[in-house]
Amino acid sequence: MSGSSEWTRIALLRAVLGGAAGEHVLCGIGDDAAILAPVAPQGGALPGGAAPLVWTVDSAVEGVHFRRDLLSFEDLGYRATMAAASDLAAMGARPLGLLAALVLPPDVSDDDLGAIAAGQRAACDEIGAAVVGGNLSRGGEISITTTALGVAAAPLRRDGARPGDALALAGPVGLAAAGFALLDRRVSPAGAAAAAAIRAFRRPVARIEAGLRAAAAARAAIDVSDGLAADLAHLAAASGVRVLLDPGALVSAELREAAALLGADALELALYGGEDYAVAVAGPDVGALPGFVAIGRCAPREEGASDVALLGPDGQLTSLVARGYDHFA
Repeated sequence: MSGSSEWTRIALLRAVLGGAAGEHVLCGIGDDAAILAPVAPQGGALPGGAAPLVWTVDSAVEGVHFRRDLLSFEDLGYRATMAAASDLAAMGARPLGLLAALVLPPDVSDDDLGAIAAGQRAACDEIGAAVVGGNLSRGGEISITTTALGVAAAPLRRDGARPGDALALAGPVGLAAAGFALLDRRVSPAGAAAAAAIRAFRRPVARIEAGLRAAAAARAAIDVSDGLAADLAHLAAASGVRVLLDPGALVSAELREAAALLGADALELALYGGEDYAVAVAGPDVGALPGFVAIGRCAPREEGASDVALLGPDGQLTSLVARGYDHFA
């Protein structure tokens, strides 16, 4: 099916995405902007006022963030939506709505656009929010920029961790990188681990419920999307602490098996793989939170020491270079 007019395509998107809007969406797709009703406070972080709104934006650009030969159009829509929503999860925020700006080259048909929208809708259904508006434009490559709006009585930030706090993680790390490598190398092994790795790459999950659970217990949090070591270094620098990680807690059985298929180091994938969309939190008792795994602790910052280190069984520290994904490196 060939491409049609902008307005026909907006009508297509409205038909696929519009029905998911909740009662707080007073006006969704089809006007100049979306209108959302004020949100009543839950827990009263701001007595007499509405709870703070949490906004984020994330872009998925062809040739930079994804390749068409590794993803379906539906995967692309799903993945772009979850990537933006993951920032809300890390803030302990409940999603309210999303905006999506799509740039489409001439070879993207209406059927392709419908598949992108179906992926967006599937992700929205999982996180309990809707795409309530956006923009369409023509360009040289596919680009999806997703703005996500949420609400949190006491949003989690990166700068609240203290020495002595435990560190915990919701969601696997390293599997998405393993999945990408399996697809990129055209490795098609059977088995649950390979399937889990490929799904982690194509269909990541924003840990919204985990973030909401952590909001009452954690003092700091961060979305793990550029690589665990790099993202925890951001948290360490913002909080003025040093992060000490238990390497045995980072490698799951699935990751170990997927890494073996690739001849790769499982711990390297866990530390530096990226695109995990896990949530890391710091706080006194966060290791006991449902859905989280204890992965280390925060220590006092030392001048000249690395922001992140591995803690060996004998207490010996191995400094880590905080390398990860950088758009401009």
